[in-house]
Amino acid sequence: MKLFERQILHFIALAVLLFGLSRTVQEEGFLTGEFWRISTKTWFWIAVALPVLHQLYVWLVWRIQLHYSLITKHLGKHAFVYYSIGFAILFASRFIFILFLGISNKNTFSGNPGLINGLALLLLLPAIWLFYSVKRYFGFKRAFGIDHFESSFRELPLVRKGIFKYTKNGMYTFGFFLFWVIALLFQSRAALLVALFNHLYIWVHYYCTELPDMKQIYGGN
Repeated sequence: MKLFERQILHFIALAVLLFGLSRTVQEEGFLTGEFWRISTKTWFWIAVALPVLHQLYVWLVWRIQLHYSLITKHLGKHAFVYYSIGFAILFASRFIFILFLGISNKNTFSGNPGLINGLALLLLLPAIWLFYSVKRYFGFKRAFGIDHFESSFRELPLVRKGIFKYTKNGMYTFGFFLFWVIALLFQSRAALLVALFNHLYIWVHYYCTELPDMKQIYGGN
């Protein structure tokens, strides 16, 4: 069934990642702190749940639209707009809640401030270039997956300008550096762990959901 193509692998990978997270945070003092009288533990698991919700949302909407056209059948010409609103809310929430987590768990690892801030800057620069390249050359509609909704976008050529001149998948490689930047600036161990989870889990999405969909849409083996 096309809806569940590679999803067993997806759920196995997710289970392994969640198990690794649960084991790591058992270390004494890992989830210290609070923000707005809410414990770091609560912020941590919310920050973990949001990427899972986001990527499950994208998988489900993409697949039922791509293979069954159910979204456009029920929501008509505004289907992509409604989907995009949900996508944007969940995507933005991932950054907002890792920020709250960083504040709650700040200063839980030490190091040379200059080196830490320098590393954060090094990670920030390609992330900024990535989002600039998406806006100028790629378009946020394509980044959100409009090719699952509108066949006209399937005829557009691959983008090889900006950061995409040097990498085929700049969004997952460099865009997720922003999570690391937040964690570094607050020197938060818990936020670093969530940044790592986000970065690993987006590649699970790529191999288990996006790549099979792209083969379906654009052809190829």
